[in-house]
Amino acid sequence: MPALPILAITFDLDDTLWAIDPVIERAEQRMHAWLAEHYPRLPERYSPADLRALRDGIVDTRPELAHDLSALRRESLALAAQHCGYGREVADGAFAVMWQARNEVELFADVLPVLTELSGRLTLGGLTNGNADIVRIGLHGLLRFCITAREVGVAKPHPAIFDAASAAAGVPASQVLHVGDDPQRDVHGARAAGMRTVWVNRDDHAWPGGPPADAEVHDLFGLLELLDRGVM
Repeated sequence: MPALPILAITFDLDDTLWAIDPVIERAEQRMHAWLAEHYPRLPERYSPADLRALRDGIVDTRPELAHDLSALRRESLALAAQHCGYGREVADGAFAVMWQARNEVELFADVLPVLTELSGRLTLGGLTNGNADIVRIGLHGLLRFCITAREVGVAKPHPAIFDAASAAAGVPASQVLHVGDDPQRDVHGARAAGMRTVWVNRDDHAWPGGPPADAEVHDLFGLLELLDRGVM
């Protein structure tokens, strides 16, 4: 029996629509500079790498926060502030500075033209383990929804987050195509939830193993070509 037509596409955000490492590095540097101006004892004791290590360590004691990067970041900042003799208000102020910078992303060149073309044909949505804000980034006019690990309570590759995306799109998983860069979180996770998958392999990596995606592309123009050819 032929596959049902694709009615919706969900897109991973970080490293699929933009490169995340330079964004986080810049955001952490901006936060560190803000801390140096307002709460200097904290950056004297903790480098950005130290704060990341503190954040990662909190997962061991607060596993319920593992899917909520914003809460982890706030908790690590609050703990660092306490160690330096400051109050919890440091965490809120520092996180606000970082989160603003975290949403100042540079979209890959293919993103806007392809999303603009597809948004007139299909329901498009975001699906992320991160804490990017599509309104601040300016994609809310093209992506009709964005499902986050924080709101669902689990992260990719857990099937529940993909189920939430299917529900938001209003179509069954069998008619949703998920597009992402991570073989485990995106491809294996979406397949387990009943979606079709496209692996965005911008850096020409070898497939790490396991059942491959339904299709592989090097950018979103490749995705558009697949759809125009009726391959997906």
